[in-house]
Amino acid sequence: MANITIQFSDRLAGLQRAGSSNGVVLHDARPHATVKDIIESMGVPHTEVGEIERAGEPVPFDYRPEEGDHLRVYPLRPPVDVTRPTLLRPEPLEAVRFIVDVNVGGLAPLLRMLGQDTAYDNRAGDGEIAARAEREGRIVLSRDTALLKRKKIAYGRLVLSVIPYDQLAEVVGFFRLPRPFSLFSRCLVCNRLLAGVEKDIIRHRLEPKTERYFHDFKICPGCDRIYWRGSHYEAMLARLQKTGVLPGAPGDLRPPGKK
Repeated sequence: MANITIQFSDRLAGLQRAGSSNGVVLHDARPHATVKDIIESMGVPHTEVGEIERAGEPVPFDYRPEEGDHLRVYPLRPPVDVTRPTLLRPEPLEAVRFIVDVNVGGLAPLLRMLGQDTAYDNRAGDGEIAARAEREGRIVLSRDTALLKRKKIAYGRLVLSVIPYDQLAEVVGFFRLPRPFSLFSRCLVCNRLLAGVEKDIIRHRLEPKTERYFHDFKICPGCDRIYWRGSHYEAMLARLQKTGVLPGAPGDLRPPGKK
């Protein structure tokens, strides 16, 4: 056993299990245990860690602490760019893509509203979510620390907010998602990119007032839902602006209705 000291900074101190003083933990490390394993055994998911220092020098997750080590653990600080390699995450993602679990499921349609590729299946278990995140290069969004500790997950975020629109603002700010957003370019239900469709092709599916007053339509190639620029634009835009996600938007934007 190696006697080591670990000091957690900022929000990480609030995530660790009881038994610390001001974020400082005295720990008896098992032989050959990595610093990643030790940190997670204390309750902090590796997805929340941005840097680990030993004697002022950064060390990777697979570093094995030695007797007398004093380690400082710092959180990821926004904006986080998942497409750039770091010491802790040397294999970056090709693009920003998300996957959410059931306890933040309300985030899925909101992120899709901004045009963000966001996978979600309320029937998926933790193992399936982790495997898909690894396979498709996705960032896992969750309020479940156990899920975020899974080895297959390289990038994730422990969402603090409980209200979906507040969660959206949190994620947008943390990853500084690039603007302008491709508003209403994805299906809010199944995440597929929408395609234009001629009105005559779907006319028989429209309500009389929709058929009369609207002329531009899109369709989801996955679930066949029809979208158009409906009258509830102002309310949706105002809600996004209220959260700070959208400081403003072009006046000709309209959110989709659906049929």
